[in-house]
Amino acid sequence: MSTAAGGARRLVDRIRWARSQRIALDIRGGSTKSFYGELPRGAPLDVRDLSGIASYEPSELVVTARAGTPLAELEAALAEKGQCLPFEPPRFAPGGTVGGMVAAGLSGPARASVGAVRDYVLGVTVLNGRAELLTFGGQVIKNVAGYDVSRMMVGSWGVLGVLCEVSLKVTSARGATATLVFDWDERRALESLARWRSQPLPLHASAWHEGRLHLRLSGALAAVRSACGRLGGVELEPSAAAAWWEGVRDHAHEFFKLGEAELADGECLWRLSVPATTPLLELPGRQFIEWGGAQRWWRTRARSNELRGAAARAGGHATLVRAADKSAGAFAPVDSVLMRIHRSLKRAFDPDRIFNAGRLYADL
Repeated sequence: MSTAAGGARRLVDRIRWARSQRIALDIRGGSTKSFYGELPRGAPLDVRDLSGIASYEPSELVVTARAGTPLAELEAALAEKGQCLPFEPPRFAPGGTVGGMVAAGLSGPARASVGAVRDYVLGVTVLNGRAELLTFGGQVIKNVAGYDVSRMMVGSWGVLGVLCEVSLKVTSARGATATLVFDWDERRALESLARWRSQPLPLHASAWHEGRLHLRLSGALAAVRSACGRLGGVELEPSAAAAWWEGVRDHAHEFFKLGEAELADGECLWRLSVPATTPLLELPGRQFIEWGGAQRWWRTRARSNELRGAAARAGGHATLVRAADKSAGAFAPVDSVLMRIHRSLKRAFDPDRIFNAGRLYADL
């Protein structure tokens, strides 16, 4: 992989300086996810100089982009060729970057049907805490020997190193689509989604909120039209459906909008990742369910132990996404064995704890 030489040299100099001075660095791109995880701290390390699409082979379904490349720029280039990032990375606000997308590892409404960000990462180039430029993976799928470091960087929130370039597998933009709406309560919606998963239906995304289930179908026109006839419901007009799903993807839907007043009043936004078959969760507050039941968002004033306890009993975990007070920890605690692995990786990649100290866990 190539890099933008000038930007890379500046980053190398900055990392060497920080290491010599024992100063932590806060890796920044578009800062669209600064609310997510623990609070960023340290001297800013801006990666937006590393911008541009390094290579793109539409016929091979592979693109390599520098980490500071605006996500909007990459998606526009793919759209010109009738291709896309199928996992629909949340954008939250304008200015997000490719590196931030990978470091956060967040996926949008289609996650349950197409896979997550890490399923599409083929290779990365990273600057470690010694200011060494390391390359892992490549531009083909079968290139893994030993640890899959490329995918390990997905969701690492920058604690292991500075992403410089990323190679991604892309797909053709989906064919026919239709969005059906059902006025059902939570129980009926979850039961229906569980039943549909076992049937040959072109399910692409689902979202339930306050008595209404939205179901997106995608695939061959004949399959989509046949499914619409079988399932019933009310079909949304295409432009209205596209706008609705984009609002869910980017958290522009009213459910996700917690302003300063709501946060000051103790309201929080939680993300519970649980098995899709998990029955109704008896928690106070308002709920938004995605991924066929596997992702459950809660707006609530309930205590952290209530949310984390409910998620753990279901076999999942809970993340505190938006809150005025994150003293309970943004990410779910891990056991001692997994934390030992985390620390070992941190020492190997960033021995002086320069990068995004405490962003994932306090002692990383």
